Amino acid sequence: MNAAIYYHPEAYKTSGSKLMGRNAAGESFLRGFLLHGKAPEFWVQVAKPEYVKDFADLVKKLNRDERIRTIGPGNLGSLADVGVAFYPGPVIGEEAFHRVAFGDGAWSVCGITHTISSSFAMDAIANMLTSPVQPWDALICTSSAAKKSVETMLDAQAAYLSDRLGITKQVRPQLPVIPLGVHVNDFISTTDQKTNSRKLLGIDPEAIVVLYVGRLSFHAKAHPLAMYQALNIAAQKTGKKILLVECGQHHNEFIQKAYEEAFKLACPNIDLMYLDGRDRDNPKMAWASADIFCSLSDNIQETFGLTPIEAMAAGIPVVVSDWDGYKDTVRDGIDGFRIPTLMPQPGYGEDFALRHALFLDSFDMYSGFTSSLVAVDIQATAEAFIKLIQSPELRKQMGLAGQNRALANYDWGKIIPRYEELWSELNALRLSQAAHLKISQQSWPARMDPFRLFSSYPSTVLGPETILSLVDDDANQAIAKIESFRKLSMVDFAVMIIPSVEESKQILNAVRDSQMKAIDLVIGFPPMRQRHLLRSLVWLVKMGVLKVVK
Repeated sequence: MNAAIYYHPEAYKTSGSKLMGRNAAGESFLRGFLLHGKAPEFWVQVAKPEYVKDFADLVKKLNRDERIRTIGPGNLGSLADVGVAFYPGPVIGEEAFHRVAFGDGAWSVCGITHTISSSFAMDAIANMLTSPVQPWDALICTSSAAKKSVETMLDAQAAYLSDRLGITKQVRPQLPVIPLGVHVNDFISTTDQKTNSRKLLGIDPEAIVVLYVGRLSFHAKAHPLAMYQALNIAAQKTGKKILLVECGQHHNEFIQKAYEEAFKLACPNIDLMYLDGRDRDNPKMAWASADIFCSLSDNIQETFGLTPIEAMAAGIPVVVSDWDGYKDTVRDGIDGFRIPTLMPQPGYGEDFALRHALFLDSFDMYSGFTSSLVAVDIQATAEAFIKLIQSPELRKQMGLAGQNRALANYDWGKIIPRYEELWSELNALRLSQAAHLKISQQSWPARMDPFRLFSSYPSTVLGPETILSLVDDDANQAIAKIESFRKLSMVDFAVMIIPSVEESKQILNAVRDSQMKAIDLVIGFPPMRQRHLLRSLVWLVKMGVLKVVK
């Protein structure tokens, strides 16, 4: 089954000045579609005529000579001839409104989730229930966690409409889970290529190379302190020479300096190499040089995560957070290790949602505040690193398992047929049902508490009965650690939502001699501060001074 691909160059290219995950995913998908699609001709929908030539150039570059049929605003009804319109985002409700003039059964609309935490994406999802979306439409969810969050938002919107308007009927699109894909062969390196890449980068042959690939953004991608602290512990425990390679891009000088100062403070026992990810040769050499891949994503803007799949394709064992799409793709103990994550229970982030809704906080700040209260288990990360560092055989075994999994499940040659199968099912459902078509308690579901909306992401949540203790038995050492970390710009940027130094001292001193329930750690504070501090206990776990006992 074919589909008309909505094409805008920005959505499918990584050559722009600001590289985002959706750009990489879009570029990879389009290449996969053009290489593996079985349709006898290509349909492209564009907003501007000049985009057609750009699309045609890509088709020619990939040695496809099929006819290209174009749809623009002036002949939108021609989508009925192909049957399915595919959009590289979640705005299927708006596209369903565009379809109304031609009939709700004229064609199927299919979108896809990338980030679902932005106001744009959340509005698009919530508005689906008040748009003419039909059962033969679909929003592809790239992970099970993303699907759960979409369902959570739709449930909240349905409850709001029922309370407000007494609405009982609702029509939802299908929400199939189809992962993103990779071009596996792009990441496979020969032994000679691996040796030459390490030589070109000047890497000691004896060093263990731990690789991070992706945006270098502590507030919008992955806060690096957990990785830094765990690597430092691993270096101390193993005595091995470890090189951390960060291949990506700092979007500004402030972020670059924030990373540099954090690494200097938290990672004195390992070496660091930065590679600009915009230079296409650098990622290739980085993948070829790596022994271990690490991505401890802790951010709600992530929904799938391509880089662990790329690492698996490269035959590299992975250490990732037990978070969002990583839960689907990485088999703990087989392809690598999934590290437990923690965030506050639902109900403790309403102020984040309100501040973002009132434009008091940008999306970056909203994401950054939320991720500041998502903790990745530092000790478990260190233990994973130690196991892999000490065992070349384990690295080889996990790397091979991951590569086989990538080939079997995540190569675009396997994923594109799943798209085509979905489009065929949507078309069949539309043709069978459209002829019989009849015309036709949340404060703000599209701005939900992030800890409720994304409650499916972490391994567990922290609540009043959660029992905590010190990581180390020395409260004074823990207090000193917090005081030093508070001087970091990547920590202090969230001063509004983390405990003060004095509050941190009081909490750490309270748990000095025994483990305690979370509620008992904050009960002595003024009532107006107790909820704030209860959720902030996750921040103390994130910083590596408290740990969850049970």
